[in-house]
Amino acid sequence: MTVDTKDRLVDAATTVLKTQGYSGVSARTIAKEAGVNSALVFYHFGGVDQLLLAALDRSSAERMALHTVTVADVKTLEELAEAATRIYRDDLDGGHIALFSELVTAAVAKPELRGPVSQRAEPWQAFIEETLERVIGGTALARLTPPRDLANAAITFYLGVNLFTVLDEDRSRTDSVFAMVRRLAPRAKLLTMRLPSRTRRGTATPKDS
Repeated sequence: MTVDTKDRLVDAATTVLKTQGYSGVSARTIAKEAGVNSALVFYHFGGVDQLLLAALDRSSAERMALHTVTVADVKTLEELAEAATRIYRDDLDGGHIALFSELVTAAVAKPELRGPVSQRAEPWQAFIEETLERVIGGTALARLTPPRDLANAAITFYLGVNLFTVLDEDRSRTDSVFAMVRRLAPRAKLLTMRLPSRTRRGTATPKDS
Protein backbone atom coordinates (compact mmCIF):
# COMPACT_ATOMS: atom_id res chain seq x y z
CA MET A 1 0.00 0.00 0.00
CA THR A 2 2.85 2.39 0.85
CA VAL A 3 4.58 1.85 -2.49
CA ASP A 4 1.29 2.27 -4.33
CA THR A 5 0.56 5.52 -2.46
CA LYS A 6 4.03 6.89 -3.21
CA ASP A 7 3.65 6.02 -6.89
CA ARG A 8 0.25 7.70 -7.00
CA LEU A 9 1.72 10.82 -5.43
CA VAL A 10 4.58 10.90 -7.93
CA ASP A 11 2.09 10.41 -10.78
CA ALA A 12 -0.07 13.20 -9.43
CA ALA A 13 2.86 15.55 -8.86
CA THR A 14 3.97 14.97 -12.45
CA THR A 15 0.50 15.71 -13.80
CA VAL A 16 -0.02 18.85 -11.74
CA LEU A 17 3.42 20.26 -12.54
CA LYS A 18 2.96 19.66 -16.27
CA THR A 19 -0.56 21.05 -16.47
CA GLN A 20 -0.57 23.83 -13.87
CA GLY A 21 3.08 24.75 -13.58
CA TYR A 22 5.04 25.22 -10.38
CA SER A 23 2.75 28.06 -9.27
CA GLY A 24 -0.20 25.66 -9.25
CA VAL A 25 1.55 22.99 -7.21
CA SER A 26 0.73 22.43 -3.55
CA ALA A 27 0.27 19.48 -1.22
CA ARG A 28 -3.46 19.96 -1.61
CA THR A 29 -3.53 20.00 -5.43
CA ILE A 30 -1.26 16.98 -5.62
CA ALA A 31 -3.21 15.04 -3.00
CA LYS A 32 -6.47 15.85 -4.75
CA GLU A 33 -5.08 14.57 -8.05
CA ALA A 34 -3.85 11.40 -6.31
CA GLY A 35 -7.03 10.91 -4.32
CA VAL A 36 -5.23 10.79 -0.97
CA ASN A 37 -4.83 12.91 2.15
CA SER A 38 -2.41 15.85 1.71
CA ALA A 39 -0.58 14.85 4.90
CA LEU A 40 0.80 11.86 2.97
CA VAL A 41 2.91 14.21 0.83
CA PHE A 42 4.89 15.13 3.93
CA TYR A 43 4.79 11.63 5.42
CA HIS A 44 6.31 9.96 2.36
CA PHE A 45 8.49 12.73 0.90
CA GLY A 46 9.00 15.36 3.58
CA GLY A 47 7.56 18.16 1.48
CA VAL A 48 6.23 19.27 -1.89
CA ASP A 49 9.60 20.13 -3.46
CA GLN A 50 11.06 16.77 -2.48
CA LEU A 51 8.09 15.08 -4.13
CA LEU A 52 8.58 17.14 -7.29
CA LEU A 53 12.24 16.15 -7.38
CA ALA A 54 11.19 12.51 -7.04
CA ALA A 55 8.89 13.02 -10.04
CA LEU A 56 11.79 14.52 -11.99
CA ASP A 57 14.02 11.60 -11.00
CA ARG A 58 11.54 9.07 -12.32
CA SER A 59 10.99 11.02 -15.52
CA SER A 60 14.74 11.34 -16.07
CA ALA A 61 15.33 7.62 -15.48
CA GLU A 62 12.66 6.72 -18.02
CA ARG A 63 14.01 9.18 -20.56
CA MET A 64 17.61 8.12 -20.07
CA ALA A 65 16.68 4.50 -20.76
CA LEU A 66 14.73 5.52 -23.86
CA HIS A 67 17.27 7.95 -25.28
CA THR A 68 20.26 5.69 -24.62
CA VAL A 69 18.64 3.34 -27.13
CA THR A 70 17.89 6.26 -29.48
CA VAL A 71 21.58 7.19 -29.82
CA ALA A 72 23.08 3.72 -29.44
CA ASP A 73 23.77 3.19 -33.15
CA VAL A 74 24.43 6.81 -34.09
CA LYS A 75 27.74 7.14 -35.95
CA THR A 76 27.45 10.26 -38.11
CA LEU A 77 26.37 13.87 -37.71
CA GLU A 78 23.38 13.22 -39.94
CA GLU A 79 22.23 10.38 -37.69
CA LEU A 80 22.92 12.51 -34.62
CA ALA A 81 20.79 15.35 -36.00
CA GLU A 82 17.92 12.94 -36.63
CA ALA A 83 18.28 11.45 -33.14
CA ALA A 84 18.32 14.91 -31.52
CA THR A 85 15.13 15.83 -33.36
CA ARG A 86 13.46 12.61 -32.21
CA ILE A 87 14.57 13.16 -28.60
CA TYR A 88 13.24 16.71 -28.60
CA ARG A 89 9.86 15.69 -30.01
CA ASP A 90 9.53 12.73 -27.65
CA ASP A 91 10.32 14.87 -24.61
CA LEU A 92 8.05 17.71 -25.71
CA ASP A 93 5.12 15.41 -26.46
CA GLY A 94 5.62 13.53 -23.20
CA GLY A 95 5.82 16.73 -21.15
CA HIS A 96 9.32 15.93 -19.91
CA ILE A 97 10.74 19.27 -21.06
CA ALA A 98 7.96 21.08 -19.18
CA LEU A 99 8.65 19.07 -16.02
CA PHE A 100 12.35 19.92 -15.96
CA SER A 101 11.90 23.52 -17.06
CA GLU A 102 9.28 24.25 -14.40
CA LEU A 103 11.69 23.19 -11.68
CA VAL A 104 14.51 25.23 -13.22
CA THR A 105 12.20 28.24 -13.27
CA ALA A 106 11.21 27.60 -9.65
CA ALA A 107 14.89 27.52 -8.70
CA VAL A 108 15.24 31.15 -9.79
CA ALA A 109 13.07 32.24 -6.86
CA LYS A 110 14.04 29.40 -4.51
CA PRO A 111 17.84 29.13 -4.15
CA GLU A 112 17.47 25.92 -2.13
CA LEU A 113 16.26 24.18 -5.30
CA ARG A 114 19.24 25.19 -7.42
CA GLY A 115 21.65 22.58 -6.14
CA PRO A 116 19.25 19.62 -6.39
CA VAL A 117 18.04 20.61 -9.86
CA SER A 118 21.59 21.26 -11.09
CA GLN A 119 22.68 17.84 -9.84
CA ARG A 120 19.90 16.24 -11.85
CA ALA A 121 21.06 18.01 -15.01
CA GLU A 122 24.61 16.62 -14.71
CA PRO A 123 23.83 13.07 -15.96
CA TRP A 124 22.26 14.63 -19.07
CA GLN A 125 25.29 16.82 -19.58
CA ALA A 126 27.45 13.69 -19.42
CA PHE A 127 25.08 11.76 -21.71
CA ILE A 128 25.23 14.44 -24.41
CA GLU A 129 28.98 14.90 -24.08
CA GLU A 130 29.69 11.16 -24.27
CA THR A 131 27.48 10.81 -27.35
CA LEU A 132 29.20 13.71 -29.07
CA GLU A 133 32.62 12.37 -28.13
CA ARG A 134 31.74 9.05 -29.72
CA VAL A 135 30.53 10.69 -32.93
CA ILE A 136 33.03 13.53 -33.44
CA GLY A 137 35.83 12.82 -30.95
CA GLY A 138 39.31 13.11 -32.48
CA THR A 139 38.08 15.13 -35.47
CA ALA A 140 38.68 18.70 -36.62
CA LEU A 141 35.10 19.51 -35.65
CA ALA A 142 35.76 18.42 -32.07
CA ARG A 143 38.74 20.74 -31.95
CA LEU A 144 36.64 23.64 -33.22
CA THR A 145 33.62 22.84 -31.07
CA PRO A 146 34.60 20.60 -28.13
CA PRO A 147 31.91 18.08 -27.08
CA ARG A 148 31.69 19.65 -23.61
CA ASP A 149 30.92 23.07 -25.10
CA LEU A 150 28.37 21.55 -27.47
CA ALA A 151 26.77 19.72 -24.54
CA ASN A 152 26.46 23.02 -22.69
CA ALA A 153 24.80 24.55 -25.75
CA ALA A 154 22.41 21.60 -26.06
CA ILE A 155 21.29 21.86 -22.42
CA THR A 156 20.80 25.62 -22.79
CA PHE A 157 18.74 25.12 -25.95
CA TYR A 158 16.73 22.34 -24.31
CA LEU A 159 15.65 24.66 -21.51
CA GLY A 160 15.06 27.67 -23.71
CA VAL A 161 13.02 25.82 -26.28
CA ASN A 162 10.35 24.96 -23.71
CA LEU A 163 9.76 28.64 -23.04
CA PHE A 164 9.73 29.40 -26.73
CA THR A 165 7.06 26.79 -27.45
CA VAL A 166 4.63 29.02 -25.56
CA LEU A 167 5.00 31.50 -28.44
CA ASP A 168 5.52 28.86 -31.12
CA GLU A 169 2.31 26.90 -30.69
CA ASP A 170 2.49 25.10 -34.04
CA ARG A 171 6.23 24.38 -33.46
CA SER A 172 7.07 25.69 -36.93
CA ARG A 173 9.90 27.95 -35.79
CA THR A 174 11.34 25.39 -33.42
CA ASP A 175 11.12 22.68 -36.07
CA SER A 176 12.94 25.00 -38.47
CA VAL A 177 15.95 25.03 -36.13
CA PHE A 178 16.18 21.23 -36.21
CA ALA A 179 15.65 21.27 -39.97
CA MET A 180 18.59 23.66 -40.28
CA VAL A 181 20.78 21.36 -38.19
CA ARG A 182 19.83 18.41 -40.40
CA ARG A 183 20.74 20.43 -43.51
CA LEU A 184 24.08 21.49 -42.09
CA ALA A 185 25.12 18.07 -40.80
CA PRO A 186 26.09 16.58 -44.23
CA ARG A 187 28.11 19.71 -45.04
CA ALA A 188 30.32 19.14 -42.01
CA LYS A 189 31.45 15.67 -43.13
CA LEU A 190 34.98 16.79 -43.97
CA LEU A 191 35.36 18.12 -40.44
CA THR A 192 34.45 14.73 -38.97
CA MET A 193 36.93 12.64 -40.95
CA ARG A 194 39.48 10.96 -38.70
CA LEU A 195 42.98 10.85 -40.13
CA PRO A 196 45.19 7.80 -39.47
CA SER A 197 47.21 8.26 -36.32
CA ARG A 198 50.88 8.99 -36.84
CA THR A 199 53.32 6.21 -36.04
CA ARG A 200 56.18 6.66 -33.64
CA ARG A 201 59.45 7.82 -35.16
CA GLY A 202 61.38 4.90 -36.50
CA THR A 203 58.37 2.58 -36.63
CA ALA A 204 57.49 1.40 -40.09
CA THR A 205 53.97 1.78 -41.36
CA PRO A 206 52.36 -1.11 -43.30
CA LYS A 207 53.11 0.85 -46.47
CA ASP A 208 56.84 1.03 -45.64
CA SER A 209 57.24 -2.62 -44.68
